Amino acid sequence: MDDTSQIQPPPSFAALFADQSGRLRTPISDIVARYELCEDLANHLVEQAQTLYHAGNSAEVGVLLGIHAGLADEGSIVSPGEARWIVLRLAELLEWQAPLLPDPTARPSAD
Repeated sequence: MDDTSQIQPPPSFAALFADQSGRLRTPISDIVARYELCEDLANHLVEQAQTLYHAGNSAEVGVLLGIHAGLADEGSIVSPGEARWIVLRLAELLEWQAPLLPDPTARPSAD
């Protein structure tokens, strides 16, 4: 993405800032800053998710859906697309099955 930055957001994250043709609509420096925030948040939430799970929440998916609800809530510091990415990344970090989450960037189908 950016030859001057050592941090390279993965394509799954960069896609949040791309148009239908794949062209970025946000400056790369802003994408890198948002990626750093979201990656740090996902890593920070690992311990919280494990604590919630071991405190009596019997389903990993329930923990992840609860975290997603909090991240996607109005007034959150992250966008709905970023909230989805964070939870999917969190599932990856925990080696839990990722929940099915709505994709806020998906285009409605022409059925």
